[in-house]
Amino acid sequence: MESYALALSLSRPFSNSLKPPFRNFNHAIPRCNVLKSYDHSSHAYGLSLNSNSRTSSYKLTSQRIYEFKVRSAAVPGSPNEVTNTDERIRILKLGLMFAIWYLLNIYFNIYNKQVLKVYPFPATVTAFQFGCGTVLVLLMWALNLHPKPKISRSQFTAIFPLALGHTMGNLLTNVSIGKVAVSFTHTIKAMEPFFTVVLSALLVGERPSPWVVSSLVPIVGGVALASFTEVSFNWIGFGSAMASNLTNQTRNVFSKKFMIRKEETLDNINLFSIMTIISFLLLTPAAILLEGVKFSPSYFQYAASEGLNVRELCTRAIFSGFCFHTYQQVSYMILQMVSPVTHAVGNSVKRVVVIVSSVIFFQTPVSPINSIGTGLALAGVFLYSRAKRIKPKVA
Repeated sequence: MESYALALSLSRPFSNSLKPPFRNFNHAIPRCNVLKSYDHSSHAYGLSLNSNSRTSSYKLTSQRIYEFKVRSAAVPGSPNEVTNTDERIRILKLGLMFAIWYLLNIYFNIYNKQVLKVYPFPATVTAFQFGCGTVLVLLMWALNLHPKPKISRSQFTAIFPLALGHTMGNLLTNVSIGKVAVSFTHTIKAMEPFFTVVLSALLVGERPSPWVVSSLVPIVGGVALASFTEVSFNWIGFGSAMASNLTNQTRNVFSKKFMIRKEETLDNINLFSIMTIISFLLLTPAAILLEGVKFSPSYFQYAASEGLNVRELCTRAIFSGFCFHTYQQVSYMILQMVSPVTHAVGNSVKRVVVIVSSVIFFQTPVSPINSIGTGLALAGVFLYSRAKRIKPKVA
């Protein structure tokens, strides 16, 4: 498209505009006649002065001095239009990334539940998922899809406790998914804001605003209501989901205390990648100690007797590992493009999408009271994300 720049044009005749300066012209040159003429060929006014035998002509062209014409000039690619185009592209890209984030979450929870149902070894499954993520990270760096970081000792010291919390949080989540319905696990995980507020107050001394505290009421009440009416309720599943909330939010709170110096900071993608590798190295030996080596034919035969043969089990395990890493990677990429509050709102919507899709896929029986409790908890999470945007008034 083109934009147009306009120049000012004089609306008064040239003779009128020259009247004041030439008011005393006859005093300067005696016996002269002033003749006004308009040259239509050159679009210029002229003054002809006759004095005895000498004639002087002064031709003043309007283009140079007195006449300003309205012109339209094409200015290709104005800054406003470029900005609007870039903003549209950014919105489309962001919408596509949110859709991918939600879709990967749905597939991960479905495949993960199918694997854990017939292969009930959450530590081994989680270690395998971290292993898939490690392979993807190394490929990303090897193919120069993202710059490889150089880790200093201070950075590793700060990242290690975060990776430990990351490992425990994902392991406990898988324990819960293996014991109870996916929808119930994610309903319990809606309690994350409650743990964030409590741990921030205890460990960092951050006092929540009244709006934030008020938003916690429907969260706690909704989770309690859903738990009392959950058909698949199991204390191990319930407790491990709560413990997952505790470890994940402890990781998030301590990430503020163990902040790396600004000149040594890592971007979110590399931070998540390093945490994935550390988690794989930590959990693999721990899984062997806790559960032993579970890759013998007898365990695969047990999985086959439960409905998945060896090929189907391996395929779903690989897909769950791929989705496990990529959905978290996309989440960190989105976090780089939007504010934390917007990301929290998107995460709330994601939890709704996962709960609804898992209920439909697994045909999980849901009572009306259970639905009300789940909806109340999710509404509280949304209100919490909005309340965090309200800044307290400075006295």
